[in-house]
Amino acid sequence: MRLKRMSAILLASAAAAVLAACGQNADGQEKESSRSEKKSDGVLSVMTWDDNQAKGLQKILDDFTKETGIEAETGVVKWDEYWTMLDAGARGGTLPDVFWMHSNEAERYMTNGLLLDLTDKIESSDRIDLANYPEDIVKLYNNNNKQYAVPKDVDTIALWYNKKMFDEAGVEYPTAEWTWNDVFEAAKKLTKEDGSQYGLAMRNDNNQAGYYNMIYDNGGYIISEDKKKSGWDDPKTIQAMEMLESWIQAGVMPTLETMSENGEDVLFQSGKIAMTFQGSWMLAYFKENEYTAENCDCVELPMNAETGKRMSVYNGLGWAAAANGEHTEDAWKLIEYLGSKEAQIKQAELGITMSAYKDTSDAWANSADFNLKAYLNMMDDMVIRPYSKTTVTWENKANEILKEVYAGDKPMADACREIAEFMNQSLAEE
Repeated sequence: MRLKRMSAILLASAAAAVLAACGQNADGQEKESSRSEKKSDGVLSVMTWDDNQAKGLQKILDDFTKETGIEAETGVVKWDEYWTMLDAGARGGTLPDVFWMHSNEAERYMTNGLLLDLTDKIESSDRIDLANYPEDIVKLYNNNNKQYAVPKDVDTIALWYNKKMFDEAGVEYPTAEWTWNDVFEAAKKLTKEDGSQYGLAMRNDNNQAGYYNMIYDNGGYIISEDKKKSGWDDPKTIQAMEMLESWIQAGVMPTLETMSENGEDVLFQSGKIAMTFQGSWMLAYFKENEYTAENCDCVELPMNAETGKRMSVYNGLGWAAAANGEHTEDAWKLIEYLGSKEAQIKQAELGITMSAYKDTSDAWANSADFNLKAYLNMMDDMVIRPYSKTTVTWENKANEILKEVYAGDKPMADACREIAEFMNQSLAEE
C-alpha cells in the first residue's frame, strides 16, 4: 500500500539522520485551488499513531471520499516511532498530507513553518467555527494568532477496575465517592503475596493518565500559567507524589521493569492488575478485548478527601497538514470534513474517542457496555495537560528521575525538587 511504503521510507531516512529541532522552514507552498477546481491526482496520506482508532477512522475517510471524490488512506506508526518519522519527513520534505499533532510537539512544528496555516481557511469555512471546540485545545495549536490544526478530540481520565478480581477478593466496586485512600486500601486487599496479582499499576512515565491527576487534585501543579516556573517543588505537588511513593513502597504495584515491559493496559487486560487509570482514548482497545469487555468497567477518578473535588488532566489532538504538501487544498478539505459536526458525531458513534466538537460525545458514551458517562462527568473539573515549548525535554527528565524513586534509590521529595530545578532551567532557555 502507498502509505505503508511511505512510512517505511521515512523511518529508514530517520535512521540515518533525525531532524534536529525541525530547523527548516517549509517554503514554496503549493498554490491553493478553489473548491470547484480539480480533485487530487493522488491518494491523501493520513498518518496516526493509534491502531485502535484506525478502523473507525477509515470509515470516516471513506465517507469523505464519497462526498468529495478525494481518496484518503490512513496509516499507523507507533508513538515511539511517529515523531522520528515526522522529523525525517520534515527534513526531506515528505511529510504526510494530513497527520495528528500533539501538544508535546505542536510548538516545535508551528514555529518552524512545517504546518499549513489554516487561519484564513477556517475564517472562510462554513463548517468550522473554533468557538465550537474547547478553548484550551484550540490554543494548543495556535501560534502568533495563526491556527495550525483543527481539534480532533478531547480526552479525560477514569479509573478502570476488574469486577472479577473485586468479587473474588470480596471488595466492593469503586464508586464516584471513592477517595485516593480508598483506592490504596482496595489495592492492598487485591494484591497477592505470590506476585501473581497486584492492586494497580502506574508507570513512572504515565503522567497524564496517572500522577498528574493526583497532583492537580491535591492543589499542586506542574507548570505555572505563564509557563515560566515549574511546580514540581510546590509542597502540594510533593505531597501528592509522596502518596504515590507510599503505594510503591507498599508493594501494591508490579515492579517498574514489569510495567515497562508490558504497560498498564496489557497487564490489565491479561488479569494481572485489578485497577488502572486510563484515558478515554483506550475505549477502542478495551471494548475489542474479550477479557476486559466481559470482566471490567470504569468509574470517575477518586476525589480529594478534604475538598470533595476531583480533577482530570485533559488533552486533545489536532488535525494538521504539511505546509509544503503536494495536495494542500485537498488536505484542507479533509481537515475541514474531519472537524465538522457531522464527522465528529460519527467519530463518537463509532466509539473511536470523545469528540472535540461541543456536545457530540454523548454518542461515544453509549457506544459500549461500560460506564463511559464517568469520562463525561470528569469534564466538570479539568485542567489542560501541562506543556511548553520544551515539554518533551523536561518530561523525559522527570521520567528518568522518577525511575530512581521506583527503584527505591531516591526519596520522592528529593526527586521532585531535582525535576523542578531541571525544568526551571529548561523553561528559562525557551
